[in-house]
Amino acid sequence: MKNWLFLAIAITSEVIATSALKSSEGFTRLAPSLIVVAGYGAAFYFLSLTLKAIPVGIAYAVWSGLGIVLVTAIAWVLHGQKLDSWGFVGIGLIVSGVAVLNLLSKASAH
Repeated sequence: MKNWLFLAIAITSEVIATSALKSSEGFTRLAPSLIVVAGYGAAFYFLSLTLKAIPVGIAYAVWSGLGIVLVTAIAWVLHGQKLDSWGFVGIGLIVSGVAVLNLLSKASAH
């Protein structure tokens, strides 16, 4: 169970870092730039811990899928980025894919 916690920390760190990228304005603003560097550092560290027990394909699918959904939600709230109905369909397919992979597929078993 702690490996899934490590993955959650990795995803959260990556989402924070990616969300701060826009505010860094091409790494010309110090505080957001430091958040980006620290966030990605933490993300990859915790992802590496995750990979000791969770297969890389599964971990990366969850990481990227949930990261896309969360970054899109943050971009909607903070930066006014709106999705059309096809955008919502795409996000739904990503969430569905991650759910199928983890709940129904035997690939997630180590």
